[in-house]
Amino acid sequence: MIVVGDLVTDVLVVHDRAIEAGTDTDAAITLTGGGQAANTAAWLAHAGCAVTLVAAVGEDPAGRERVAELTVRGVRCAVRAHKGAATGSVVVLATAQERTMLADRGAALLLDPDDVAEAVAATPAATHLHLSGYPLLDARSRPGGLAALAAARTRGLTTSVDAASAGPLRRAGAAAFLDWVRGTDLLLCNADEAAVLAGPGTAQEQAGALTGVARNVVVKSGGAGAVWASRDGMPEMVPAPRVPVVDPTGAGDAFAAGLLVAWCAGGDPRAALAAGAALGAEAVCRVGARP
Repeated sequence: MIVVGDLVTDVLVVHDRAIEAGTDTDAAITLTGGGQAANTAAWLAHAGCAVTLVAAVGEDPAGRERVAELTVRGVRCAVRAHKGAATGSVVVLATAQERTMLADRGAALLLDPDDVAEAVAATPAATHLHLSGYPLLDARSRPGGLAALAAARTRGLTTSVDAASAGPLRRAGAAAFLDWVRGTDLLLCNADEAAVLAGPGTAQEQAGALTGVARNVVVKSGGAGAVWASRDGMPEMVPAPRVPVVDPTGAGDAFAAGLLVAWCAGGDPRAALAAGAALGAEAVCRVGARP
């Protein structure tokens, strides 16, 4: 499988009380690898899938560390290190209920269309390409994201896109984003992203509406589970496992990985949702976005 998108450093701040402005708030702070695409790739490797990550970092110690971490986990990295650029960083403020990101995508904005096309061509065994939506949501990295979908179409790969984040989606515009991902085999979004893309409604209604753009749509609703809608079948819904939540960071990335492994192996929507829910549940029981 090929995954395209961001590889960054996460400064993860886990706190169990409201942040007090202008003074100190106790927290547990961890410096670790992050980025939606990189996290999904790590979880895919954890699930036993052969995976290549296509991304961009800076030619700096952080970039070298981020690539080394993934390589040790079994991810093949087609990652270009850009001279003079800094590897992206994201401050993640997380409680057991929610996480908020302050993002400096840095070199991730330099995702090069030629690098993406070359990496896809150099991975002949791949049958599926998964694109994090983040490259599409900024004009500087958008050509690289579009090149990924174009290269997949040329190769005859199936495709999936994660809608990434509600705030950047609103700024980019729902109509524009849906046009960029039109014709993909699978679109994944959480409840907030589905509201941006499909408007108000139940998860089942939103997923059904979005099948006019993608052949299959999954809407994740956290502890309420997830819904799968397709153009040619009945909707499926799977509840989320009940587990103690420590940190929700990366849960959606783990969910995507579990779902893709099952679906690309021939599993039906219900089996794919269950596999995604299981890996997502594993993710929320630990601190950080990686296995």
